[in-house]
Amino acid sequence: MSERRPAPKPARAPVWAIWLPLALFLAFVVVVVIGLYRPADRTVASTLIGKPMPAFALPAALPERPGLKSADLAAGKPHLVNIFASWCIPCRVEAPQLGALAKAGIPIVGISVRDSEEALTGFLKENGDPYRRIGADDDGKVQLALGSSGVPETYVIDGRGVIRYQHIGEIRPEDVAMILQKLQEASR
Repeated sequence: MSERRPAPKPARAPVWAIWLPLALFLAFVVVVVIGLYRPADRTVASTLIGKPMPAFALPAALPERPGLKSADLAAGKPHLVNIFASWCIPCRVEAPQLGALAKAGIPIVGISVRDSEEALTGFLKENGDPYRRIGADDDGKVQLALGSSGVPETYVIDGRGVIRYQHIGEIRPEDVAMILQKLQEASR
């Protein structure tokens, strides 16, 4: 008869291995909490800052007002180009600020994106009309050519037709001073 040896004792897992799942879970929670309090900036800035406006010629969005061509923006004086739409809720939020800028003598032109004449007329009657010209960008090609990520967006264009600044989102009251400063810088 052969001598029986006792079965070897199972190897014990190191102490750290027991705590590893809990440590990984806590690390995951920390990453999620940091992401909630400091979300990443997901805005897409135009790569055209410092470059001339792309060439375009948009028909008039309203019959009583001229359309918009890129050549109109290279006439020697800085402009604001506002990309907007009647169906855009944040566009309604920025309307008072655009009105105040227009009353201060700032030339503002608009690019109306995927809009109808009736809806646009109603929007301007309800929210004010700061625009000297409004071009109809029915297919969104000019908006995309500008590198715009949505509506509203506003561009500061210098007197030579060069894009100097892009404001993504609605212009809020606290943004007006900065927009005026960008316009002043563009006039130099």
